[in-house]
Amino acid sequence: MLEIKALHQSFGEVDVLRDVTFTVNEGEFVAILGPSGSGKSTLFQLIGGILAPKSGAILLHQRPINGEKGHMSYMPQQASLLPWRTVLQNVVLGQEIQGKANKEEAKQWLARVGLASFEEAYPIELSGGMKQRVTFIRALLSDRELLCLDEPFSALDEFTRLEMQTWLLSVWEKHRRSVLFVTHSIEEAIYLADKIVVLTKRPATVKQVINVPFARPRQEALLATTEFIALKQQLFTLIKEEKA
Repeated sequence: MLEIKALHQSFGEVDVLRDVTFTVNEGEFVAILGPSGSGKSTLFQLIGGILAPKSGAILLHQRPINGEKGHMSYMPQQASLLPWRTVLQNVVLGQEIQGKANKEEAKQWLARVGLASFEEAYPIELSGGMKQRVTFIRALLSDRELLCLDEPFSALDEFTRLEMQTWLLSVWEKHRRSVLFVTHSIEEAIYLADKIVVLTKRPATVKQVINVPFARPRQEALLATTEFIALKQQLFTLIKEEKA
C-alpha cells in the first residue's frame, strides 16, 4: 500500500534521511525503531506532506504523493486535545474538518473504549490514558487508510503504557488499518508490530527490516517468553551499534 523509495531529506547542510526504503502492506502494523535524532518524526512529516523530500518517492497504491497532505491519520506523542471542547467534540474534530461529522459513530466508539460516561467531560478531567484513547479514536474515525502513531504512549507510566498497548492491539485486531508506529521502546515495537524497520543514526537509512514471528492475537504473557527476550536482545544489539 505505502512504499517509501530511496527517500532523502536534509535541512541546510545537515542530512537527516538518506536512501530510506521500506513498505507498509495493506492491514500491516509496522514499527519504526532507531536511536534518538535518527529522523523518525521527519519521516512522518514527509509522509504527511508537511515536508517534501529532497529526492526519492512516497507512493500510496503506486501513486506518488510527495508533498501532498491528507493521506494519513495522525496521532502525536501528546494527546493534543482542545481544552475548550468536550470529549465528544474532540473526537469528531477530524470529521468536522472533512465536513462529515458523525456523532453517533463517535459515541459508539467512546462506549467501546469505556468512555461513554465522559462524552461531555473536558480534557482536564481525564487521566493520561483516557486522553490517549480519545486521541486514538479521533484518528481512527478519520477515513484515511494509513494511521501514523508518533510515540503515543511515551509519556505514560509503565503500567498504563502496557494497558494502552494491549488496548490498541484489541482495537486494531477488529479494525485492521495499516499502521506506521514510531517508538523508542524495543519491547513495544516487538509486542505491537508485524514488522520492525530499524534505522541507523543520522543520516538515517534502513539498517534492517525484521519480521516479528509471533502469532496474533498477542497476550501480555508473550513479554516473558524466551523467544521474545531473544528478539529484544537482537534489536538492542542492532541499535547499540548505532550509538557506538
